[in-house]
Amino acid sequence: MSGALIDIPFEFRHICWFCGEPCNQLLDYPYRHANYRTITIPCCKECLQLAKKQLLTSYAECRVAVKDALMKRYAKHLAIGLNWTKEELEEADFTCRTLQSFQQSAWFMYEVARDRINFAGWQLSVDGVTLDVTINDTRFEFDGVQYNSVFAAIEHYCRNLALDKDFLSGLVAVVGKVRFGHAVRLARIHIVSSDKVKRAVIQELIDDLT
Repeated sequence: MSGALIDIPFEFRHICWFCGEPCNQLLDYPYRHANYRTITIPCCKECLQLAKKQLLTSYAECRVAVKDALMKRYAKHLAIGLNWTKEELEEADFTCRTLQSFQQSAWFMYEVARDRINFAGWQLSVDGVTLDVTINDTRFEFDGVQYNSVFAAIEHYCRNLALDKDFLSGLVAVVGKVRFGHAVRLARIHIVSSDKVKRAVIQELIDDLT
């Protein structure tokens, strides 16, 4: 029994299933079936290396792990979108050559990283038969970027904006993920506040809701 190449829609020919970048690599993923032991998935060199470290219980879970790894690897590129808008970068009056170079390439780097994280791929099938693997959909989208979960978004914002992870997590727990932006703003306002003040802020929010 050999591996089976997944069905590839015409518009996704030579495209990485994980991130949407052009690719020329193949990943053989364990998938026990009456006719084959593995499925072969097209991927770019970078995602192939990441996926080989994440051979989990299903290819869907492997995909989540690869996305998380990409997000950590390109955190600085994604952080450009946290700190700037495209218009702000275009209008910035940089005089230093290094900053001028950053100005010219920064938004492009952000868009490439964002689009790789957001790429949804396509439903896997072999010879027209869908490969069904159940995985809880915990995806969370905020400010144009899709995260594997709200917890991944919290970690990303805390890592790039030097926020208190416990505080932001507590804020989101109270106001809900639909007000994630409000929670981030509060966390930034109180970035140097004491733990006592942060606890008081969370208690105020709880009181307001009740």
